[in-house]
Amino acid sequence: MAAFTTLTPCQATTLNYNNIKIFHYHYQYQSFYNNNNSKTIQKAKSSLLSYHHYHRHHPNPSPPFSSLFTQSKSNMPQTPFSTSGSGSSWLQDNSMHHDASSGSGLREGSIYSVFPTKPAEVSSVQDLYEFICSGPLVDKVGLTPEKVADSIDKWLFYGSKLCRLFQLNELYLTIPQKARLYHYYIPVFVWCEVQISQHTSRFKDGEEIPPLVIGFSAPQGCGKTTLVFALDYLFRITGRKSATLSIDDFYLTAEGQAKFREENPGNALLELRGNAGSHDLPFSIETLTALSKLTKEGMKMKLPRYDKSAYSGRGDRADPSTWPEAEGPLTVVLYEGWMLGFKPLASEVIKAVDPQLEVVNKNLEAYYDAWDKFIKAWIVIKIQDPSCVYQWRLQAEIAMREAGKPGMSNEEDQMDQIESISS
Repeated sequence: MAAFTTLTPCQATTLNYNNIKIFHYHYQYQSFYNNNNSKTIQKAKSSLLSYHHYHRHHPNPSPPFSSLFTQSKSNMPQTPFSTSGSGSSWLQDNSMHHDASSGSGLREGSIYSVFPTKPAEVSSVQDLYEFICSGPLVDKVGLTPEKVADSIDKWLFYGSKLCRLFQLNELYLTIPQKARLYHYYIPVFVWCEVQISQHTSRFKDGEEIPPLVIGFSAPQGCGKTTLVFALDYLFRITGRKSATLSIDDFYLTAEGQAKFREENPGNALLELRGNAGSHDLPFSIETLTALSKLTKEGMKMKLPRYDKSAYSGRGDRADPSTWPEAEGPLTVVLYEGWMLGFKPLASEVIKAVDPQLEVVNKNLEAYYDAWDKFIKAWIVIKIQDPSCVYQWRLQAEIAMREAGKPGMSNEEDQMDQIESISS
């Protein structure tokens, strides 16, 4: 089973760099290209160099460049998420538009054109190529400078599309924005593509190929929902059908949660949703099993969603009429959650931390068959400081309340996070 672990910086929101520019229309392109003899570097230059010359002579672009670098707003995808997930990103920036009234916390804004009205001085293609190769995930996902050079057209295409998705001006990306795209989202997407290829190769011609389920395990608020949102978009624009799920989507209904709370009186860890036991495991098995059979054209099913704003922030399963629809044949299922892959520990270890955790630990025994056994590839995201989780979650709850939706109080959210971190 394939897996890799990446590290998310907990202080990402405090990064402050001067603007840098990715593309330019200066003759240093030509002079650099002529003076550099490296075949690897030249591969990384060719597409942007031709793009540069094409734009100089064609101020009103037509395909293939107009289709590659521009997209109408009507074609922008709607977020696949309801109120599940925080919608935050590991590298947030003021250029990213947030709208807590939408499901993912992201909204559409004006689309930036890569064809400016006047020339811009920006870093060379070599800088972008070297920036990609300097990323911390390059080795982890099995990339080499040669592989990056050979696929540089794809990297530029993915970066351009993601800029539109997140409303970033691709001519003036800050270093955090540039890192988010070229050091994080795109390398992870490339890794996912490799896993899908390997998964598909295990089946004979004519056999039905179930979608690959990739699990994303990461603490709350560190950006896993936004990462999955970006990956889902990249799969769809490259012609693959994908489905997204969060463990939040399988929380018990409000009625079920109230009953569960009554069955565990005095246990503060089970007062609110979150810990093992607060999920509808039979429902998750039913959903994941149905998705694995979505292998033919014309097959459809609804994907459950959870509304965290219901019942004054205590939450409830969203009305099925609002659930998005998945269509076959599915290529991949992107399944994210903070406790995916968790396994129960020895009872004496749990008691030493908090006796109330014994019930949670016992409940965790059923989660492998309900969730983990469906997952064939894993991405585990670590953070430098677990204390960041509370601040991230608090920001999400405040944003939801400011948008006019009920959310947990600061005290309830703090209790919820203390419980989750303890477990």
